[in-house]
Amino acid sequence: AAALSRAPGGAQGPSTAGKRQLARSRSKFEVEQLVASPGSLPKPMYAEEREAAVRAVGPTGTFEMLAKVPREMLEAQTAEAQDLRHSLVRGATVVFVSAGYPGKRFIFERAAQLGVKSVIIDHPDSWSRGLVDEGVIAKFLPVDMSQSSQDVFDQSVELIRGLGEDGVTGAADGIVTFVELSVPLTSRLSEALGLPGMRPDAVDAARDKHRTRAALKAAGLPTPRNMLICQESDLQEAGRVVGFPSVLKPVSGAASLGVKKVESQADLEACYREVVADLSSLVVASGALAKNDGSGVGVNASTVVDLTILLEQYLDGKEVDVDIVMSGGEWRYAAVSDNGPTSEPYFNETWGLCPSLLPVAEQKALKELAVSCVKALGFASGIFHVECKYTSTGPQLIEVNARMGGGPVREVNRLVWGVDLIDEALFCALGVPARPVAAAKPKACVAYSFVNAPKSGKLRSTAGFDAFRSRPDVLSSDPLVRIGEQVTGAGDGLATWLGQLVVQADSSKEALALVQRLESELVFEID
Repeated sequence: AAALSRAPGGAQGPSTAGKRQLARSRSKFEVEQLVASPGSLPKPMYAEEREAAVRAVGPTGTFEMLAKVPREMLEAQTAEAQDLRHSLVRGATVVFVSAGYPGKRFIFERAAQLGVKSVIIDHPDSWSRGLVDEGVIAKFLPVDMSQSSQDVFDQSVELIRGLGEDGVTGAADGIVTFVELSVPLTSRLSEALGLPGMRPDAVDAARDKHRTRAALKAAGLPTPRNMLICQESDLQEAGRVVGFPSVLKPVSGAASLGVKKVESQADLEACYREVVADLSSLVVASGALAKNDGSGVGVNASTVVDLTILLEQYLDGKEVDVDIVMSGGEWRYAAVSDNGPTSEPYFNETWGLCPSLLPVAEQKALKELAVSCVKALGFASGIFHVECKYTSTGPQLIEVNARMGGGPVREVNRLVWGVDLIDEALFCALGVPARPVAAAKPKACVAYSFVNAPKSGKLRSTAGFDAFRSRPDVLSSDPLVRIGEQVTGAGDGLATWLGQLVVQADSSKEALALVQRLESELVFEID
């Protein structure tokens, strides 16, 4: 099956045989969260229920330590206060919901460096199970992901409540995830167990494109023209209301699948039929949506997929990411990174750059919009990867991701501004005030490139990536596809990312020029 969405984080996927096994064993939960989120997960609690959950669990060990420290010391945005916050994390038991791909190993290594007793909940065959023997994590809790989201939730609650009984860890002090599909589950586990975390209703609104736009409109924030298309008879009205050019987007959390630019009414009608046909013939293979190619790889998703489509005004201008740390209801850190022009009509990412080259006034406006959007959705604490554009009419939101960004996002923020988003995510999960101490001036200039397949076929060589690793200005040079795998070129659909390059230079302009030059020197054998 040709993958139509990809897991962020830059890790290689499993082999074809592994995809078959994973598709069989992980179908129900992944299907629900990919195409019908939040699926069968419990509804968000009422305020009285949340209060009862907090009272039932009692104060955690971290909370008891927090109560002994003067608040002004905890909330200071200084290096000394950051050391104090790190000391409060040491020895805490933190549950990580889903490990993601092996490329996310650095998250658990950082948690181990901080002295966290990490517990991972994941499928029994997860690569992360071996981290126990390596001493990176304290405990692995297997959960059968062939169950529905509700069953996964119930089993996870039971396992988390049992922590501390064997002395390997304490009771859970916090729950966190760095995996998009597990954000709704994580928010509900935190709520049910009376632990700090994001509100499920805010998470659900962020993952629903139409609810996001409604929240922005209610808050008086810039909102592109949009209309829901529930059936083909809505197309004429949608075209009239939204106009052209515009963008088709499945309303549910289906990553890049079905997102396509349309130029006219005739184009809208043809693309709508194409998107609905694609959504109706989906399978899920190893966490990715794929077209059913008859190979037997993947599990049918058509019975639960939401066929509601959002038609939205096309946004011109330059795209950026804004990485945000929220704590105590206010933003404590916000950094803008430039994104290269996406590969249309499927909006595939190409490159990123930090610090941004945009004028300071535009960066300020983008930060303000991003923070306002996070607040409008109902969030008060957490790490957010917010995608925006600075258009001809000012800043506009693309989407809010209620988690740390994938790929090189953590390293970019750490190298450029000295802020480790893993640390801040752990603080938020534990109820420790997040007050990152960002550098006053950039410490480095970093650019990265997602190398899109130039054509479709079988990949025969990725040797070019190896040649760059010895360069001192290349931070990483990694293939993302295995030799022999089928790849999709830009002319045939959503292009496959063949690899990722990350470089540094003395200025943002030099970093961008370098990564683009290196990418142009890569030679691939595809037939």
